Amino acid sequence: MATLEITKDNFKETVGKGGIVILDWWATWCGPCRSFAPIFESTSNKHADVVFGKIDTEAQPELSGAFEIRSIPTLMVFRDGILLFEQPGAMPAAALEDLLRQVRALNMDDVRREVEAQRSAKESPKA
Repeated sequence: MATLEITKDNFKETVGKGGIVILDWWATWCGPCRSFAPIFESTSNKHADVVFGKIDTEAQPELSGAFEIRSIPTLMVFRDGILLFEQPGAMPAAALEDLLRQVRALNMDDVRREVEAQRSAKESPKA
C-alpha cells in the first residue's frame, strides 16, 4: 500500500478508524528521515492491511506542536485509535517488521481496559 500524506485535515479520520496506523514524522531537510523513507515505503508495500502515513513537520506545524515532536524522524503506531508506540529515530527494516508483529499480537480488549484504568486513576481524587 502506498503511504498517505497526513495533514491536520485528515489526521483524526485516519488515526480514528479501526486497525493499525503507522505514522512517520519527517522533514525534507532531515538526513535520517531521507534514509528511513525507503524502509518505511518498502514495509508499507508488504502490509496492505496497515495504513502508513507520513507527516511533514514543516508543512504541519499544528500537528507537530500538538504531539510535541522534538526530534525527527519520529515513528508513532496507533491501533484502533489508541497510541501504542512513539519513538524518535530511524528504525531498521527488521525492527519495523518486529514492531508490526508485536502490535498485531496485542489483545486490544486488554489495552482498552488498561487505558480506561489509567484514565480513571487520573480523574479520581486522591485520598
